[in-house]
Amino acid sequence: MSLYESFRQGVKVFASDVGDGFFLITHSGLALLGLGVFCAMVLFGTQPDLRSAAEVELIDWLQTRHDIDISFESNADAVDRATATDPRDLPKDQANIAMWLSRKYRVAPEPISALVVEAFEIGPRNRLDPTLILAVMAVESSFNPFAQSTVGAQGLMQVRTKVHTDKYEDFGGDLAAFDPIANLRVGVEVLKESIARNGSVEAGLRQYVGSANSGEDGGYTAKVLAEQHRLQEVALGHVVPLATAKAADGDKQGLQKLWDKAKQLATFENEPSN
Repeated sequence: MSLYESFRQGVKVFASDVGDGFFLITHSGLALLGLGVFCAMVLFGTQPDLRSAAEVELIDWLQTRHDIDISFESNADAVDRATATDPRDLPKDQANIAMWLSRKYRVAPEPISALVVEAFEIGPRNRLDPTLILAVMAVESSFNPFAQSTVGAQGLMQVRTKVHTDKYEDFGGDLAAFDPIANLRVGVEVLKESIARNGSVEAGLRQYVGSANSGEDGGYTAKVLAEQHRLQEVALGHVVPLATAKAADGDKQGLQKLWDKAKQLATFENEPSN
């Protein structure tokens, strides 16, 4: 036999041995897999509790995978979750207010427009003038939804979250205080209760700011009502210069600073407030 024939025969034998070995391993592996499946079926069939636990784990895993897939797909829907409205889509009076507030407080007109729309929708349902709601927001936070005071008042309406935690239950909990719409709605509820309890807007505002007992609010009530009046004028299309508005606010600046300092030192735990 030639050297070539010997080499060819050796390769053939080697290939045959490899094929037989692969078949044996695969066959054995499939047999073991089948045996494992059979044992698992027998075990789950005789142990209902174990089967139920396994089903729960499988469902949880599938749900987790589903949530992960959704989170990757939901980024494109971010615009639907944004608290913003095009001011061009608003009625004239609301658009006037939104643009004026945007310029005065140096915030984007789109989120301000959404707050104006919400105030005009929720105000009448609670027998509150929408401009009063917006004026409270302006004075309390200057439309900063993440504002927080030293006494724990939070968000646009500076509601004391820990005092009114029950009002945030329908919104998912206390962290909703930093959601603009949730904070606005809770603030409106607190303001409505304060006015109803005290019999007038002025007295209600004093309680809202935490000065119902003392009667001295550091000029807060006058400042809110002045801002409300300006907003009413703006809604009618009247020209209200921003410099004039700022100057009017500045007249009370010294007194307001004293009042803010007093609030930092005071504790209002025994008095209902925002």
